[in-house]
Amino acid sequence: MTITRELLIGGKDVPAASGRTTEDLDPYTGEVWATVAAGGPEDITRAVDAAHGAFPDWAALSPVERRRIFLTAADLLEARTEQAAGIMAHEAGATRPWAYFNVGLAAGILREAAAATTAPRGEVLSAQDEGGLGLAVREPLGVVAAFAPWNAPLILGVRAVAAPLAAGNTVVVKPSEDAPVACGLFVADLLREAGLPDGVLNVVTNAPQDAAEVAEALIADPRVRAVNFTGSTEVGRIVGTLAARHLKPVVLELGGKNSVIVLEDADVDHAVDAAVFGVFLNAGQICMSADRLLVHESLVEEFTAKFTAKVASLRAGDPSHPHTVVGPLVSPDAARRVAALIKDAVDRGAALLTGGGEPDGAVHPATVLSGVPRDAELYRAEAFGPLVTIAGFADDDTAVALANDTEHGLTAGVITENATHGLTVARRLRTGIVHINDQTVADEPQAPFGGFQASGYGRFGGRWGIEAFSNTRWLTVATQQPRYPF
Repeated sequence: MTITRELLIGGKDVPAASGRTTEDLDPYTGEVWATVAAGGPEDITRAVDAAHGAFPDWAALSPVERRRIFLTAADLLEARTEQAAGIMAHEAGATRPWAYFNVGLAAGILREAAAATTAPRGEVLSAQDEGGLGLAVREPLGVVAAFAPWNAPLILGVRAVAAPLAAGNTVVVKPSEDAPVACGLFVADLLREAGLPDGVLNVVTNAPQDAAEVAEALIADPRVRAVNFTGSTEVGRIVGTLAARHLKPVVLELGGKNSVIVLEDADVDHAVDAAVFGVFLNAGQICMSADRLLVHESLVEEFTAKFTAKVASLRAGDPSHPHTVVGPLVSPDAARRVAALIKDAVDRGAALLTGGGEPDGAVHPATVLSGVPRDAELYRAEAFGPLVTIAGFADDDTAVALANDTEHGLTAGVITENATHGLTVARRLRTGIVHINDQTVADEPQAPFGGFQASGYGRFGGRWGIEAFSNTRWLTVATQQPRYPF
């Protein structure tokens, strides 16, 4: 049954000013799952009006009351795990395990936001003048523009709004056109039911063809004081440029070309299990997914045989089937893009070890390549699908050089039984995150999350998220009357 949703502005569900709607398709069946309002620039103005009007009271609200709202929302989310999983399956083709992981981590992010509301913010500074007291205090910015993606819709939908709200800001969120309910409206429903005041969080959905116009209107509004965006590097460059043009701080969490490095002292069976998980969770549609497996030459033959055999056994298809590991990609176009990357690499000399072929709608089988040449598009491009390459290396220097041979810098995994060896290699990798004796996919609410270079800048998570969405002010108190020269 098709569901219908409107915009959320000022605490009310309202149609787009134009009256237009847009379809939200199930990626596995191709059928219309939901119809949502197709908002435009005029709806952005209405949403910012509401957020701007709600800001003074929200910023002044007791931290204890703000904490209660976040804790209640976390409890509500966990109580609606099955509902959330169903939404994710219909909108993003998510398997049940991936949906459950989203619920757990998103609830954790809400609880971390709750903790942040009453955490200390600021410092006492030494003062130059006798009797002087200096303070560095952090205060909310105002209205924050948030862009939430489809691939981990609950995690990234909650992350887009939790820290800004916890810091005392109000938010207007533009959710992805591919999962507007899961990463926008459903998150707002939970917070609204938990007691979030009207206008503090507003959601404007839109038709795909209107995305650029709606995004630009949101970023350009002078009452919007900061921006956060999670998504592709290509779109992130545009968002960052727009924000810079309007002199607004922005947090960008973008794509990755992530490597798992299997050192010569690794346990091969553990490395295989870790790599399969890091590559194929959510059909590889995670910014942290491993695109490249770099294996020491003494282990590469054994690793490749075991890894390929395990990958070949992974079930692909219906996300509702309990044994499906590789669900559909977000759309048939996304699956065709992955197939094109594979064909280009094979045409240029890469070896297809398993998988490949034409996709079935949005479903593409788990695929492994080796010997991908530097002139193949896949050598540089983020796969963002159930696809990985394997390459051998002779020594640590070569492994580090291969891992760093990308414009991206998000995450990496270093598999080893020697933590000292792993740490030595990890320190040489140009990524924002490294996991030693583990693969690339991990997230914790209290940890600083983000990358370098084309993977973006700024950090979500813990105190770093609060700092990203608050302003540092210098205040002084003269405890005795200062003397002046005239």
